[in-house]
Amino acid sequence: MFFIVDDRPLVSSGQISCFEREGVSAAAATATEFAEWFGAVGDEDIAAIEGFLIGLCDSRKALTQTIRSRSKAPIIGIIDGRVLNDVLECFSAGVDDVVVKPCHVREILARINAIGRRHKDAEESIEVGGIKVFFDGREPLVGGTVLSLPRRERRILEYLVTSRTTRVTKAQIFNRVYGLFNEGIQESVIESHISRLRKRLRERLGHDPIDSQRYLGYRLSESLMEDQSPHYGETMTSSAQGRSALIDAGVASIEGTGHGTLRSYDDERVGYGCTG
Repeated sequence: MFFIVDDRPLVSSGQISCFEREGVSAAAATATEFAEWFGAVGDEDIAAIEGFLIGLCDSRKALTQTIRSRSKAPIIGIIDGRVLNDVLECFSAGVDDVVVKPCHVREILARINAIGRRHKDAEESIEVGGIKVFFDGREPLVGGTVLSLPRRERRILEYLVTSRTTRVTKAQIFNRVYGLFNEGIQESVIESHISRLRKRLRERLGHDPIDSQRYLGYRLSESLMEDQSPHYGETMTSSAQGRSALIDAGVASIEGTGHGTLRSYDDERVGYGCTG
């Protein structure tokens, strides 16, 4: 989810609508409301926020420092017009990037991902076991061809691929996909989304790529992860053969001379104008 901070509620509501049209959850607050909430909320909820968008408010610098004290998520300044002083003020406040309204949500997503790549904690795309996801709004490739997914399911798949080395809970997925303040929807909806996502992926891949364990959560199956290392077995075999040859040579040397020592070779990782 994304968090919009702007002292103009009308502008914020329009931005949220644009995000929702793209299947991306967003929340908004004034600078004062945000500061109070941010200081009281738990770390797990903050971790669900993928980016912060700072619009018109009293002090962008103080706000940016508050965010940076607890989150490494990208911060983007939003200005109403291409005015040099406004751009410089945003960068001076410590934001990672600046956009001018109107701006499409997909551009925001692309900029957020580009910031992550510069910090080496994001990639333009990730491919795991025949599933390739993108982070600019494009549909995933499954089995080499495009798989059109409902937006919520696509977001879940992106989250599972991004978190491929760890297990994520239903609550974490819900917060990421639906946001922290969506009280009108129950967490159980995630089970339905994943059930449908599984069916679509199974039809394309021929097997179920999602592993789930009660109380622990979801992750990509280990068999899917193993597909990421097609040369691992060859490398291990070659290494083992080389090691065996060295040991055999040592044995031959001992047998040939009748003395000597056999050495061990076992010690050798957005008032966005909703355009487009």
